[in-house]
Amino acid sequence: MAGHAVLEISDATFDQEVLQSEQPVLVDFWAIWCGPCKVIAPIVDDLAIAYSGKLKVAKVDVDKNSATPSRYGIRGIPALLLFKGGKVVDQIVGYVPREVIEEKLNRVLAQAPVSGTVPSAPVSVN
Repeated sequence: MAGHAVLEISDATFDQEVLQSEQPVLVDFWAIWCGPCKVIAPIVDDLAIAYSGKLKVAKVDVDKNSATPSRYGIRGIPALLLFKGGKVVDQIVGYVPREVIEEKLNRVLAQAPVSGTVPSAPVSVN
């Protein structure tokens, strides 16, 4: 049920595709029987295209992959979790308009990268 720009991931591929990603990742937790999931799906697909190159967008089917939703305390769907540097930096539960999602994406994309290193000052050699 994912568009061409959206990655379908599983419990087995979650760590590699999301937690180890160089780019921020928007993960849509969904199920085939979920009405609001069907309504938000085209918005998520459009955002994947609009933010291509800046953001990775993925979907996790909660009926086929139970470990990852449990790990992140997903109790209601659709649930959109935004990861940066392997950590959840924002989340949305339930249907919201596209503008709300874009506002959160833009805020996270504007933040400095999450990293364990501090940029060093240039060293001059005499």
